[in-house]
Amino acid sequence: MRRPFAARAGALLAATLLVGAFAVPASAAGADRDDTGDKGDQGFTIEDPRITESSGLAASHQHPGIYWTHNDSDDGPYLYAVDSATGKTVARLTLTGIGRPRDVEAISIGPDNKIYVGDIGDNLGGNWPYVWIYELPEPKTLADATVRATQYVVTYADGARDAESLVVHPKTGRVYIIDKNEDGGHLFEGPATLSTRGKNVFKPIATVDLWATDAAFSPDGSQLAVRGYFGGIRYDWNGGDLKRKGRLDVPLQRQGESLSYSADGTKLMYGSEGTGSSVVAEDAPDSGSSAKSPSGKDGSDSASDSSGSSAATGNVTFGALAVAAVVAAFFGFRRLLRRG
Repeated sequence: MRRPFAARAGALLAATLLVGAFAVPASAAGADRDDTGDKGDQGFTIEDPRITESSGLAASHQHPGIYWTHNDSDDGPYLYAVDSATGKTVARLTLTGIGRPRDVEAISIGPDNKIYVGDIGDNLGGNWPYVWIYELPEPKTLADATVRATQYVVTYADGARDAESLVVHPKTGRVYIIDKNEDGGHLFEGPATLSTRGKNVFKPIATVDLWATDAAFSPDGSQLAVRGYFGGIRYDWNGGDLKRKGRLDVPLQRQGESLSYSADGTKLMYGSEGTGSSVVAEDAPDSGSSAKSPSGKDGSDSASDSSGSSAATGNVTFGALAVAAVVAAFFGFRRLLRRG
């Protein structure tokens, strides 16, 4: 999505100061298959030159090691299936039965292998009277194809807003949206069943202490992970009664946009925009392979911000975090991650 000057400038400056100095290419971070011969979800680089603004990410439920993504805007009704072992696109879906996408920001997969696509961004800063969600079945075979999608009209109970995070609960199939607000946003709950007749009104049910750019449910639906540009938070779900559990180890990326759990729930996959963008894998808190946080407590809050490490580089130095903090404050990011 085309963002205000300050946000774009902040992301650019942060990228110049930080990513170039500290990031390791995803291909060096282990995009190979793991010891079992399966695709390891260890991070990868998106190789397809058609994917210039990867803004959402979702692990396939039917095809191990495959991640679905899409461009932000100015593309078309397309979804891309990317192989995490190679970074190459193995299928492109063309959606029919919908209008031209406006600002696609998120993708999630729910029960029965249904893909949900959130055309929920708002280039006008929260003035569009409605946005859209598209639903389609995940194909059993990976090949370029044309797929008919169902389009749902979405409004918010308290007025229009900008949003980049859409999640579908893996057990109930209920759809949720988190709006994007510098001072923190809200979790919005959709109807129990989306309807193609009339508008689907989403109602706020909880606060989210983050300027959210994406979110994801754990495969068992017990936790909700939310990311921003420089930080992230995880919550116990409790049916939408969110309980903050701790911060996430969000890697420094030139414009951190997307988030997905790996299909087995052991990794959190962080994506970014741009041609040849990287997807960085971090151990998911409370998973079998999860590493302890700097506090020594698995995934709990610590005195220092843990949002600057990656599987490839380990924890970013204090100096890098200090630079990030200065850049964030200068461009209005100082309230990005507020303490609960």
